[in-house]
Amino acid sequence: MLSQAARSIHISIIGVLLLCISPSSLASEPHHYDNLIQHLQLQYLAEPTAQRAQYLAILQSGSDAEQLEYIDSIQQSVATFWHQKQVPLAYDTLDDSASVIAKNIALEPAVEDYLGVINYLRKLMWLTQTQDWDAIEPGGLLRPGDGHPSIKQINQRLWLLGDGNEYLADEVLYLPALAQSVKRFQSRHGLTSDAVIGPKTLFWLNQTPLQRATLLAKSFVEKTTYLSQLPQPYLLINIPAFQMVLVENNQVVLASKVIVGKSYRQTPVMTGQISNIIINPTWTVPRQLLRQDILPQIQSNGHYFNDRHFDVFDFEGNRVDKTPQQWQQAAVGRFPYRVVQRPGGDNALGRYKFHFNNDQSIYLHDTPSKSLFSRSDRDLSSGCVRIEKVQQLADWFANHLVIDKRTWSRLQNNYTKTQWFALSDTLPVHMVYWRAWVDDEHVAQYRDDIYQLAPVTPVNLLSQKTQPQARVQ
Repeated sequence: MLSQAARSIHISIIGVLLLCISPSSLASEPHHYDNLIQHLQLQYLAEPTAQRAQYLAILQSGSDAEQLEYIDSIQQSVATFWHQKQVPLAYDTLDDSASVIAKNIALEPAVEDYLGVINYLRKLMWLTQTQDWDAIEPGGLLRPGDGHPSIKQINQRLWLLGDGNEYLADEVLYLPALAQSVKRFQSRHGLTSDAVIGPKTLFWLNQTPLQRATLLAKSFVEKTTYLSQLPQPYLLINIPAFQMVLVENNQVVLASKVIVGKSYRQTPVMTGQISNIIINPTWTVPRQLLRQDILPQIQSNGHYFNDRHFDVFDFEGNRVDKTPQQWQQAAVGRFPYRVVQRPGGDNALGRYKFHFNNDQSIYLHDTPSKSLFSRSDRDLSSGCVRIEKVQQLADWFANHLVIDKRTWSRLQNNYTKTQWFALSDTLPVHMVYWRAWVDDEHVAQYRDDIYQLAPVTPVNLLSQKTQPQARVQ
């Protein structure tokens, strides 16, 4: 007899193997429970349980009598999964007399990307079943024009993943056609599209289809759950995607690149309410940044405060003036001063600051360093979020929420006067951490785990594959 723990592991392994069986069986002949299998497969990938493994086995290989016996329970299980996450389903409005197929279809969450995610999961699980996925290890960088035996494997893998337009089975030279495939692959993984195959590109090339499917399913469930409960309008910042969207009436009215915190000064996953906008803000340097970033600059350059338009105050509010040499000496020991940067073109907060109350001193703002938005890796700040399309966002606030529109308009050509603006209502801002999704062009996107919150681990559950005749050689 198996112990309870061993039985759970055994069922989990069977469940994963059943996930791999589904795409090929569906491809070979229509299945009466196609939709229900797809729903259950996504849920198992996102949150594997012994019961879901059992239900998959029944739907895919059980007898007709067994399937009829369990069909109501399986449908209810799929519905309960979404009910617990407060995601509405058309299933809830169906009459009991509705057909099994109608109920199965109605179990689909009413979100635009569901079918795209399902299609990708089917393909990824087919790849899991039919393809070996040995690690590609070229031993160094690969650039267009290089020759290397691993080029053949890279070419095959990109073709299987849908990034390659053609498959050159025996080619070991890095040709221009492969370079275009690599660029497409890099783009949808948030990497610099330079066709240079380095460690980050190899990391994603070596992620198995099952790892990809699991990450996509988990991210979809988390995103769908989160968005189903949001009142509109709202701002949403996906941290590892370095992306912000403003959503109003179920439409993205503004999308912008953003810069988020470094790995050791992380932008937190959090929710807040933007309550004020400051035009031409001053910047009071946080103590940690002062110690770690500013004071070392002063030690080597006593003119730094003056060159960067900083004012220094004691903690009673009196301005402090020193010579460059005196500032260099003061920066070495205890520094009992408050440092404030005046408004202007080089102010670290730029033109606008969007304020919301939180205990971590996080806010959204502009930046004078516009060139940083051209980078693919934009985890560069000290925790706050810098917005590329900050003027467009400010314009939206001015049109919808700013109360004193006359003063706002008057200050648009003034770059030195600091002014706080109250809003007629707050705007929710949500900072999330979603690493995979299917975009509006129906392309699967993946992003690095920049803060190592959920590192991808190798999956060793699959001990066998079926249909080897379908493998690409």
